[in-house]
Amino acid sequence: MVKSYREAGVDIDKEGEGISALVRELKYRRKGIGGILEGFGHFTGIIEFGDWALSLCTDGVGTKILVASAMKKWDTLGIDCIALNVNDMICIGAEPLAFVDYFAVDRYDDEVARQVGVGLNRGAEISNMSIIGGEFSTIPEIIKGFDLAGTCLGYVKKEDIVTGESIVPGDAIIGLRSSGIHSNGLTLARKVFESKDFDYSDKLPNSDETVGGALLEPMRIYVREVLEIVRKFKLKGMAHITGGGLRNLIRLKKDVEFRISEPFEPHDIFKVIQELGGIDTSEMYQTFNMGMGFCIIADREEAAPVIESLKGKVETKLVGSVEKGAGVGCPPLGLRYDKY
Repeated sequence: MVKSYREAGVDIDKEGEGISALVRELKYRRKGIGGILEGFGHFTGIIEFGDWALSLCTDGVGTKILVASAMKKWDTLGIDCIALNVNDMICIGAEPLAFVDYFAVDRYDDEVARQVGVGLNRGAEISNMSIIGGEFSTIPEIIKGFDLAGTCLGYVKKEDIVTGESIVPGDAIIGLRSSGIHSNGLTLARKVFESKDFDYSDKLPNSDETVGGALLEPMRIYVREVLEIVRKFKLKGMAHITGGGLRNLIRLKKDVEFRISEPFEPHDIFKVIQELGGIDTSEMYQTFNMGMGFCIIADREEAAPVIESLKGKVETKLVGSVEKGAGVGCPPLGLRYDKY
């Protein structure tokens, strides 16, 4: 029985080491316009552009594609592809402007391409940005099935960049509800259902929803809601809760503790995965979003107005506070994470 993301084939610690090995070799730096703005970019890269900063980020859908292919339903994958990018970008207060996609296949399939296009268009509409181009590549010696990824361009005034540096003990942690499993931890989720001989068309235990339907629920895009409150309030930090789960908060600041005292109730899909797989709670909260897809850090006095501003748009609540210390803690669940 697979009981961890590592056992399923994804070791996020080793992945981090691989990223570090690659980044150590990226030594060249352009000067002037287009130069890197150092010290920023915990979720997205930022470059110099006069009074403005340009933001660039890239991501792919991952093994959610395998579920879509098994279900022969590809029309939401484009939403996920865009969501993974724009939700990272807005963490610094940048507004997405344009997107390019990379669609690599082992063979042509017009229907798959059409459905992927439907999702990309919908994601772009929700995010209020244009898809200005991309690459369609047929590489059967490398790809089995297809892969979908993309890159997003955005902008923000330098003075408005949300860095996380001003976060201090006493600040409030505000959580925004996720729509479901999003596009993280699908390798572990698939392995759990496969080990129990579930077909994606089977119903989830005690539910009318199918396994495949729950796993393909499109990722929530937070762009419009978050940018609206960025313009109203002086936010201190924001985190997209994706791969790494609660550990993503550590990316904002290292010398404080992010204490989650009122976590969201996990969606049913998470409860089923944990029960079927016999997975430890700590593993669940560092692999999946567990019901919270985005976090905002603000002054304690700003918490209630921020939550009120988001009322009726996305389920939002006060989930915790910033304390003295380091890492992330969730006392009600006995969880502790000391590194990203």
